Amino acid sequence: MFLNSLTGRFLLLTIIFVMLAEVLIFVPSVARFRVDYLQERLERSQIASLALLATPNDMVEPELEAELLDNAGVLNIVLSRNEMRELILAQPMPKMVDRNFDLRGAGAMTLIKDAFATLLGDGDRVIRVMGEPVKGAGLLIEIALYEEPLRAAIVDYGLRILTLSAVISILTASLLFFAVRQFVVCPIERLVNNIKAYEDSPEDGRLVITPRAGVTELFEAETALRSMQTQLTQSLRQKERMAALGAAVSKISHDLRNILTTAQLLADRMEVSDDPRVQKSAPKLVNSISRAVNLCEATLGYGKVGETVPMITAFSMKHLFNDIVESELLAVGDAPVSITSHVDGDVMLAADQEQIYRIMSNIVRNARQVLEALPEGGQISLQGHEQADGWIMSVRDTGPGLPVRAQENLFEAFKGSVRKGGSGIGLAISAELVRGHGGKLEVVETGAEGTVFQVWLPKGQEE
Repeated sequence: MFLNSLTGRFLLLTIIFVMLAEVLIFVPSVARFRVDYLQERLERSQIASLALLATPNDMVEPELEAELLDNAGVLNIVLSRNEMRELILAQPMPKMVDRNFDLRGAGAMTLIKDAFATLLGDGDRVIRVMGEPVKGAGLLIEIALYEEPLRAAIVDYGLRILTLSAVISILTASLLFFAVRQFVVCPIERLVNNIKAYEDSPEDGRLVITPRAGVTELFEAETALRSMQTQLTQSLRQKERMAALGAAVSKISHDLRNILTTAQLLADRMEVSDDPRVQKSAPKLVNSISRAVNLCEATLGYGKVGETVPMITAFSMKHLFNDIVESELLAVGDAPVSITSHVDGDVMLAADQEQIYRIMSNIVRNARQVLEALPEGGQISLQGHEQADGWIMSVRDTGPGLPVRAQENLFEAFKGSVRKGGSGIGLAISAELVRGHGGKLEVVETGAEGTVFQVWLPKGQEE
């Protein structure tokens, strides 16, 4: 409906507010009109009194007296001069005076109340009005008159004011309607239409909006929308290219893995050769082929990642850490690497146990592999505790710290590897699994004294 639109509601509100302003003007203007009407009758009555006083013996013919009263629009005139109250002109009164009104020093609210009492009355009253004579021609002048002509004059004046108010309201509302539509509504409609068109085809760069609104706020909104659309379009294009590239890499890695597996078998046979030069080169060839095979397998594995929604269950953090420590110690072998764990109390963790195991074991495994490459080895410590809003799990090692370049892309696949020959996929998967729990994985400390990875998981996930 039209009134549900921005334009319709603005038009309606404009008419309402203009009419309200006109009403606020109408009320005092009606009171002012009544005062002017009565003041005019007082002045005419004073002139009639002066005409009478100018005659010999202050006497006029009855016909002239009636004409003077009719010209003044009153029934009688009383003038007080020198503290004497004198009936100057009069004609037979049809009825007694119903109400007295004194215009001398009357307040605004009193005048407004009296005006609306006259307007809303039936007009069948005789009223007496008192006022001060102009130019000091006496102390007080009083007149009696019918109220009906006064009421009719107020009604006529009110209708003219209301008609004028309606014309002004319609004209003002129309001008504001077209102005607002031109400068506000049309730019908003253009903004909405652009959003709808962009929603249907966000990859089309031609649909990115060009800011041109004349209103500052709308121009800023269009500028912000343009920035968002530009970034989103670029991101979608990049994701499409990455998806295509990922599919191609997966296919190449699959075929390359088969080729490298064959080459690895041949390299294994070369190790039993009696040729000293072959025996010297074979281990290096085997290591190179093994790294290439591992990289292909990691690439294929990451391309197939489609982690399920975490299955939340309650389990002991201490038992989880013990399982990780025992598993990693089996892989340590003869290297001088120690792995320990400590949990503050019997903490029950609410999360996907399998995924949390993968997260923590990935971090511990990376630390172990780094320490195994050091002659002096090192120590790895798992620590955990419960907070009011969640759980904290950390892995601390005594390694050499993370290189600056590795820190910049630590949780991005194929970019954040620290070890030679590593793919960096483990930490990327771990970060993704932590985000799936609504938590956060970060490096809180790294340097010559070691590195600390920390996992925070929020509460409120129990089933």
